[in-house]
Amino acid sequence: MTISAVMQEYLAETYRIAAYQTEPYVSTSALAEAMQVTAPAVARMATRLRDAGYIEHEPYHGMRLTNVGEREALKSIRRHRLTEIFLVKVMGFGWHEVHDEADEIGAVLSDRLADRMEELSGYPTRCPHGEPIPSAEGMMPLVEDMLLTDVDPPTDLVISRVRTHDREKLLYLADLGLTPNKTITLVSRAPFNGPLRLRIGRDEQVIGNELAGVLRVARLP
Repeated sequence: MTISAVMQEYLAETYRIAAYQTEPYVSTSALAEAMQVTAPAVARMATRLRDAGYIEHEPYHGMRLTNVGEREALKSIRRHRLTEIFLVKVMGFGWHEVHDEADEIGAVLSDRLADRMEELSGYPTRCPHGEPIPSAEGMMPLVEDMLLTDVDPPTDLVISRVRTHDREKLLYLADLGLTPNKTITLVSRAPFNGPLRLRIGRDEQVIGNELAGVLRVARLP
């Protein structure tokens, strides 16, 4: 069976969701929210993917990728993230502009073109938002980081990933200097999920818990 671009998109989103949780099964509701479709639409696609051997689907548990499904998911993720970094590094787009474009371009991108984009982008290991780029052999690099909201102050950190595609949030984060590879200090955090005070270079900024929740960080050596 020839896999369609839509099927690959579902598999890729299932992989992304599973990567941030301890449970290997991804719920129908979580996938529906991420794909911005209805739960019945996800259920119909799950049947197609299960029949094709790309997922295991357990009632009341959700979807789990098979080995074949994971390979297809990583192919899609690789094309998407290479397209994003190519649009930013080579074509001069902003990091807030490339997610939807990469969805459209990545769906029709050949492996040969993806490899060429990788070369022209300087063989990047991460996309503009800090997410790792799978290798051409289908290996996903291991990234060890944590939510900024889970860190106790005071701590020196480096921003690892930014987990949002919201245009306004990305613009605001860039304006604050909160982008991947930027070194920051978590100075303090107010109790009861209150705002966080960060030192970014010589400046201090206060951000809310909601915005902090999209930032993943790693401790400095």
